[in-house]
Amino acid sequence: MSASWAFGVASAELAVPLPRRWAHTQGVTARATALGSLIQASELLICAATLHDVGYAPRLATTGFHPLDGARFLRDEHHADERLTRLVANHSFALLEAEARGLGDVLATEFPLLEDPLLVDALVYCDMTTAPDGHRTTAPARIAEISSRYGPDSIVGRFIQRAAPEILASVGRIEAALAAQPR
Repeated sequence: MSASWAFGVASAELAVPLPRRWAHTQGVTARATALGSLIQASELLICAATLHDVGYAPRLATTGFHPLDGARFLRDEHHADERLTRLVANHSFALLEAEARGLGDVLATEFPLLEDPLLVDALVYCDMTTAPDGHRTTAPARIAEISSRYGPDSIVGRFIQRAAPEILASVGRIEAALAAQPR
């Protein structure tokens, strides 16, 4: 699976029906590309960043939970690499939202969390420092935007508040690793 393949798949599913989601996806991909020197599996990170929200595509939204729908699509229709599907399924602490939706066991069984903390953190960083329009933002601003967009009492609103400490910790670890890199 290559970055160009991932871009083609994501573009085909998101660009026309969900242009704002596509703009976010392109921004997340740009963030992942910029992390290349930090992450050994940079091609995998770029693919995961490009495909992390593909499950929002209307034709793929079978459960209504985009990480699971996207991962299943990649596994079943594209026979994607297992590490890629696991990253997409679990991006940005999706297991916490899956639990709230009664899908925690399904997600954990089909797509166990990838045991690569730096790669997992990097995907969280890319997603949670990119606004819906694809521009850079801070993780606290992104968390607030998600909570506001869905409402604090919605499943997503409750999830994002529950996940906020983990999201901020992941973003902090990547920011620290970036700051420690020689210039």
